[in-house]
Amino acid sequence: MTPVDEAKRAVGFAAVDRYVRSSTCIGLGTGSTARWAVARVGERVARGEQIAAVATSGVTERQCRELGIPLAALGEREIDVAIDGADEVAADWSLTKGAGGALFREKAVALAARTFVVIVTPEKLVDRLGAFPTSVEVVPFTLVVVTRAIETAFPGARIARRIGPGAAPFITDNGNAILDCAFGVIDDPAALDATLRAMHGVVATGLFAAALTGAVLVAGPDGVRELTRSR
Repeated sequence: MTPVDEAKRAVGFAAVDRYVRSSTCIGLGTGSTARWAVARVGERVARGEQIAAVATSGVTERQCRELGIPLAALGEREIDVAIDGADEVAADWSLTKGAGGALFREKAVALAARTFVVIVTPEKLVDRLGAFPTSVEVVPFTLVVVTRAIETAFPGARIARRIGPGAAPFITDNGNAILDCAFGVIDDPAALDATLRAMHGVVATGLFAAALTGAVLVAGPDGVRELTRSR
């Protein structure tokens, strides 16, 4: 593995070791860092621990099935903790997510969990969000009008429909499209999220409010540390 992969494994394993209790239901995220948390849960289930999971995507669901992790539907059981990665973590713990295209389900699981734990490598830490494009999930029927509405509300924003494998338009697990929107530095993520979601046809955005995040674990050269929130 590369050093980056090793760091992702370290922080994914640490989150499970520190926050996941036996005989609980947990939320498992999507992406190159979150998959290591899934792998660690699989190891614990293989040792006989009773841990069920709500998966945030078809990809994570398949990994859970391969590892023998019992799956639960959202709302079927209380979620003790949810573990997921992020594309950006601001100093106040607001997040940019959505590179994997699972933003709607990831947010649903994070909202349902008692504790939401974010796992990242150091390059994901920023003072303010905005260097990474904001993912906006949109019902395909409304794609043109939503794009125009964003362009009108935010002149100068760069908006592109996400393309998937084989140069085909990316489709989420919910059957929707994703617009990747570059707004520049985001001073108020909550306000931007509210403005976008008020547009008819927008299903969700990849902006996660700071209050949603319960802990941030960061992998570094000296091990995994827990981040202190900036007030």
